[in-house]
Amino acid sequence: MLSTSVRVTSRVASKMAPMAIAARGMATEKQLFQQINSTKNIMKITSSMKMVSAAKLKGDENRLYAARPYNKWAETISGDSTPMEDEVEFANIPDNALIVPLTSDKGLCGGINSFISRGARTMCAKLDADGKKSSLVVVGDKGRSQMRRMVGEKIVSAATEVQTPYSFDLAAAITAEVLAAGNDYSAIVILHNKFVNSATYIQEYKVLSPMESTGDSEALVSYEFEPDIKNEVLEDLSEYLLCSQLYHAMMEAAASEQSARMAAMENATKNAGEMVDALTLQYNRARQARITTELIEIISGASAIEG
Repeated sequence: MLSTSVRVTSRVASKMAPMAIAARGMATEKQLFQQINSTKNIMKITSSMKMVSAAKLKGDENRLYAARPYNKWAETISGDSTPMEDEVEFANIPDNALIVPLTSDKGLCGGINSFISRGARTMCAKLDADGKKSSLVVVGDKGRSQMRRMVGEKIVSAATEVQTPYSFDLAAAITAEVLAAGNDYSAIVILHNKFVNSATYIQEYKVLSPMESTGDSEALVSYEFEPDIKNEVLEDLSEYLLCSQLYHAMMEAAASEQSARMAAMENATKNAGEMVDALTLQYNRARQARITTELIEIISGASAIEG
């Protein structure tokens, strides 16, 4: 009878031990085992996403390197881009400007969208402080959701669910969307991420002013046109200039997005691996503690029988 009682007591104690551990706020062996498996699955997903981003980055880099020489003529007319820095006062942006921040529709790519959204909010705040009006045409769902909370009253239009990889046709469609927002703006400002290398990207903006047909800033001075024809040529050239600059900025933003996503997924995979190691150690300790407890109970029961 004593032996049977000891065996029953041992089984009850072994069943109650996990419950007691859970009651103290600690994970049981089963919970730790499930966490280890789920973390390993997440690690497989992030590792796969890293490889996909690396493959996409190669294609985006090729398109970017092809777009940069193509955009040289536009930079000759509109000037170089200006890096977004904390001390930038945006003095080269005139009153009543239309700001076009380029963000992505998808997340899991680090802080590229947050940097652009913060840059757009900073730009609007400093322009407001200088008494200058500004409006926004946001490209990308992430930027729209982030800026809608702070500067929602300035957003006049948004382009979301943009097809990837980017193409010149897509840039032309977004150009039409920007021009449809109004043609009474004094300048269009394109805010985007610039790809430096696979580990670095910076934020910059381009100011595109309309081409004047008369005055000191008259464009195409070396060419002779009829007044009506010249206005039409300058209007078409301004639209094509905006499209070319948008296309180049979108190529820069696409390469930056993939490089940031690749780095983010690499860090996520590394963190998941470290978490698996920590959970495995905790699981082994809990398992060893349970086995030790069961051995002590068996030995204690055997000693009681002998006694």
